[in-house]
Amino acid sequence: MPKPTSQTTSQKASPLMVRLDSESKQALTDAAELRRISVSDYVRTVTVAQARREVASARDQTILLSPDEQLAFWQSLQAPPKLTPAQKRLGAIMRGAK
Repeated sequence: MPKPTSQTTSQKASPLMVRLDSESKQALTDAAELRRISVSDYVRTVTVAQARREVASARDQTILLSPDEQLAFWQSLQAPPKLTPAQKRLGAIMRGAK
């Protein structure tokens, strides 16, 4: 009896086509070569794992931010934008002042 493959034990593979600029494709190719796997295996391994983490995070009501996103978020909290005169007037109206 033939040994079942991972495709036959779960679901059949479904193709996915993605259009990338040449720089992005080269980055994927380089990353795959570093791991000594195919580009398809790299994309499947990395993107599916990341997608699963993001879905799990969303279900837990937790927001995951990359280090760059964390820094940008922190910097935006440290330097809130200056209100325009119209925004200041609206705030005064909402607080009941004139």
